[in-house]
Amino acid sequence: MQELHPVPNPSGPPLEWTFACQDVPEPVFLDVAARVTAALDGSGLPWAFLGGLASAIHGRPRWTYDLDVFVQPHDARPALGVLSDAGFSVDEKDPMWIFKAIDRGVLVDVIFRATAGIYFDDEMIARVRRHEFRGIEVPVIAAEDLLVIKATVFQEHSARHWWDALGILARTDLDWDYLVQRARHSPARVASLLFFARSVDLVVPSRVTATLVDSTRR
Repeated sequence: MQELHPVPNPSGPPLEWTFACQDVPEPVFLDVAARVTAALDGSGLPWAFLGGLASAIHGRPRWTYDLDVFVQPHDARPALGVLSDAGFSVDEKDPMWIFKAIDRGVLVDVIFRATAGIYFDDEMIARVRRHEFRGIEVPVIAAEDLLVIKATVFQEHSARHWWDALGILARTDLDWDYLVQRARHSPARVASLLFFARSVDLVVPSRVTATLVDSTRR
């Protein structure tokens, strides 16, 4: 296994060493996505895609330039080792929440703690399903879990996350009870997103927003 730090590749682009994603041709991106899937599937570790790829599956069709995978905290280093063995350059970027891998300019974020203290826990793992993405079968977190993450990660410089969430609301038949359950991580932020969704004429059951608002008062 390669050492867990950036591995210079003299034949690759300089950005390969700095773990910055690049605009690569679609076939290259899809090949890297397939290699990530094969490597992590073969490891036996529980994992799934989130981020832009999951947003394109559950919501609005859009392209992405990196890959986000979610693993349990104790599986983060083993998952990074699996990618290293598969030929990726790897870096333990931040031991609090994220490691990184890269191949041919396609960045892979190995996330083990999302915003608001959201983890790839047993509830989330039980809802992971495989979907087709541009000819590749990939495991993806549930739409409800993705929506909660998108609600909580929203910042001034990343408004796209709420637009991704609106795409999920518009295109997916959600399990509202499960959404409320998962929104316990940040009920006020999820309620705010759902009220915004109503303002652009998306259907959100009143009982859902009422329950979330009530939970912020406890």
